Amino acid sequence: MKILVTGSKGQLGQSLVRLLEARNDVEFIALDRDKLDITNKQEVDSVVVAFSPDVVINAAAYTAVDKAESETKLAAAINRDGPSFLAEAAQKVGAALLHISTDYVFDGKNAEPYSEQDQTAPQSVYGQTKLEGELAVASACERHIILRTAWVFSEYGNNFVKTMLRLAETHDNLNIVGDQLGGPTYALDIAKALVLISDQITTGRDVEYGTYHFSGLPHVSWYEFARAIFSAAEKQTLIAKRPVLKSITTAEYPTAATRPANSKLNVQKIFNHFEIEASDWQRALNDLSAYQNNG
Repeated sequence: MKILVTGSKGQLGQSLVRLLEARNDVEFIALDRDKLDITNKQEVDSVVVAFSPDVVINAAAYTAVDKAESETKLAAAINRDGPSFLAEAAQKVGAALLHISTDYVFDGKNAEPYSEQDQTAPQSVYGQTKLEGELAVASACERHIILRTAWVFSEYGNNFVKTMLRLAETHDNLNIVGDQLGGPTYALDIAKALVLISDQITTGRDVEYGTYHFSGLPHVSWYEFARAIFSAAEKQTLIAKRPVLKSITTAEYPTAATRPANSKLNVQKIFNHFEIEASDWQRALNDLSAYQNNG
């Protein structure tokens, strides 16, 4: 199996590299923007045709949600144009494209977890450009999997878990938003899901292409997630004392981009088709020392 990974230095990209390096039956190249600018069509065509992968996993994205409100062209180039070029190149060489998307394609006003069939209605530039990327992928590459996820965290890069651990060193009190709900998702679990899907594609199993949701359970608020992080950190003696947490509303913590109040994703379809279970984010907090030791 030959796999091309984009966005190799991001949270998901590094998790994918970690998994693929342990596989003797996979030939892969993992490229970040310094080696492959996905917004450059000629560059994308050249790399994809030269390597001729069985599967392209696009883990590259513009994820600075608030900055996207002012950097609209850059966000669109990376989240819409790049996936479009990758999809066209994948179609050209007969590869499947696995593309990562987001809960931000929804408006967050549903009471129940969002299914793949629910109406999209992004409320931010980030969400809009990610939706445009989904549409571009679906129209340009027949063999595509769009994987929507949410609240991603890992030992790598910047994320909510690492921010909380850092703030615990300097703050006795923290205000955390309590009226946004979602499923924290461990990046290594996303990587495992993508590799499993890739295995099924390349071994000739009957794969239903299209859009899937994958995120963590149980669903919690950011406040509840923070509480779980500090509880785990305290048990692991990584912090001397947990900060006192106060649950606040979204209105009390204004941001440039509108966040969905409900980021809960229904993950039944991916289990039905691939037997992939929801990310166990609580288990992923069992060794928080790894989150302190990675940049």
